[in-house]
Amino acid sequence: MQSFEQLLKQFENHFSTRQFPAEPASLYDAAQYILSIGGKRVRPVLCLMGNELFDEIKPDAWHVATAIELFHNFTLIHDDIMDAAPLRRGKETVHALHGVNTAILAGDVTNAMAYDHLAQINTSIIQRVLFLFNKTSFQVCEGQQLDMDFETRDAVSFDEYVKMIELKTSVLLAASLKLGAMIGGASVGNTEHIYEYGRNLGIAFQVQDDYLDAFGDPAKFGKQVGGDIKANKKTFLMIHAMESASAQQRKQLAELIKTNPADKVEQVLSIFTSAGVDEWAMQLKNEYLEKAMKHLDDIAVMRIRKEPLKALAEFLVKREY
Repeated sequence: MQSFEQLLKQFENHFSTRQFPAEPASLYDAAQYILSIGGKRVRPVLCLMGNELFDEIKPDAWHVATAIELFHNFTLIHDDIMDAAPLRRGKETVHALHGVNTAILAGDVTNAMAYDHLAQINTSIIQRVLFLFNKTSFQVCEGQQLDMDFETRDAVSFDEYVKMIELKTSVLLAASLKLGAMIGGASVGNTEHIYEYGRNLGIAFQVQDDYLDAFGDPAKFGKQVGGDIKANKKTFLMIHAMESASAQQRKQLAELIKTNPADKVEQVLSIFTSAGVDEWAMQLKNEYLEKAMKHLDDIAVMRIRKEPLKALAEFLVKREY
């Protein structure tokens, strides 16, 4: 069994060739641009890992992994337009460099190219693959819409936020694993377990991300902490604080959100700590990690074959950056 790092290197080599035609360059160079500025490539590598958990990696897995990465980048192009974001991975976003109209088209052709890869897989599984891929595409769009809806609301419940994260982030991780498992010939029961492993791992990953933004070490995290607080984002930490802090603390948080003082981050973090939000977040993360690991344990393959996925889960949710 290969580690995440080993498969990542192989996928990077596979994905490094140009994915689009040369002409019209104004369109296809814009589409290729976002692929060229890097990324973690977690989702396509999960597809390969899902395949290898059950069998040697098949050619179909490379097509599906490529489709997943193309779909993911399509969503990033359009998300950046919606957020009016100037930077992505430290570089200019597609719309900032090429204009909004071209960026919209670049996203469209990136998504279309994903289906071009799906069309090349074995006909015996193509229907099942397309059904899950399309279902996941719908869910990711639903999650993005919920995220935008939440920006205009004064309050969001914990359950609503979990649902949004599940749709926007977790289901694509889960589907990547399940698609790979399907290609590897896994049973229906095993594909459901690996899906639930990915879904719970995705939520644990987001809890850790929210935690690091508030309490991470800037030297390790790679950016100044408190970005979510400055932007008044409704994160796991803020939602829990608004639900569990004292009445006085909730009033203070509401005032800080409204007035945005210079020391806002420090004041909010003080409330978070006083209300035990940091400890709660670590407990919540571990609860989702345990659920993920339970589903991984329940997959009916030899334990040694699960080690790369176990190591990846530990890394993703215990990282400090």
